Amino acid sequence: MAELLNLNRLVYFTTVVETGSFTAAADRLDVAKAVVSHQVGRLERELGATLLRRTTRRVTMTEEGRLFYDRAAIILREAEAAYGDIARSADKPTGMLRLTAPLDYGEKVVAPTIAAYLKKYPRMRVETIFDDAVSNLVDEQIDLGIRAGWLADSSNLARRLGTFRQVVVASPELAARLPQDVVPGQARSLPWVGNVQLRGIGQWLFSKDGETVLAELNPVVNCDKSPGVHACVQAGIGLGIFPDYSVDDDIAKGRLVRMFADWTLPTGGIHAVFPPARFRPAKVRAFVELLAAAERKRARGSKPD
Repeated sequence: MAELLNLNRLVYFTTVVETGSFTAAADRLDVAKAVVSHQVGRLERELGATLLRRTTRRVTMTEEGRLFYDRAAIILREAEAAYGDIARSADKPTGMLRLTAPLDYGEKVVAPTIAAYLKKYPRMRVETIFDDAVSNLVDEQIDLGIRAGWLADSSNLARRLGTFRQVVVASPELAARLPQDVVPGQARSLPWVGNVQLRGIGQWLFSKDGETVLAELNPVVNCDKSPGVHACVQAGIGLGIFPDYSVDDDIAKGRLVRMFADWTLPTGGIHAVFPPARFRPAKVRAFVELLAAAERKRARGSKPD
């Protein structure tokens, strides 16, 4: 049986037809031109038909493309009308919200926000993917992605919700064995626990009073998940670099010790990331507002509700 069509691809195709070019379609959808071309190409492969003729000067529909556009446009208009009817008649979000978030941020911030969300909207259901690997929102049909760090070039739309500091920590036992005057410039001679999901895992830029040091790390253990990194650091295997939300409680309770406290690392961002769409469902908007409130509260030094 042929694979069911991804309806998101209809949006890309019909927008190209309506705007007359891949470039104009990309501008309307606020995505890269390459994304539009890729999605239309996948649609054509799934259908086994050429829908558009592409030249350097213009894009025109084939006969199959015209027939498909007429039906696809009806499908999308009906879908938009259905959404509008539901949005006008429903006071609260309902249905299933599918979201993804990094493991540590999911545990510390997203999970409590989900609890508040379900308390406010009891008819909602939530499906989560907590993973340090970045999910493809379109292909995996995810409503909302939460990203911590630095956004790579993406076809998705994003909203910045907050920021986080990065800190170096060690177990109390390991910290006691290291020289008290150890500095980032000596990083290569120290044991580290690395996270292979992080870009730039081998080097980190430390700053202090206008001075910068590019420290090269030497991990004795690499883990593919943040809980694994955390467990190895707590076991005293090596130093680790974590977002503040992940280790603030451990530092406060003496389970971990902050190292290089006078030095700072680049600040990261917390972003809500959305797949390209003409409408953003109420269930997504409502959750993002709660998460934004949780981030504001966390920035003031409090835990999320």
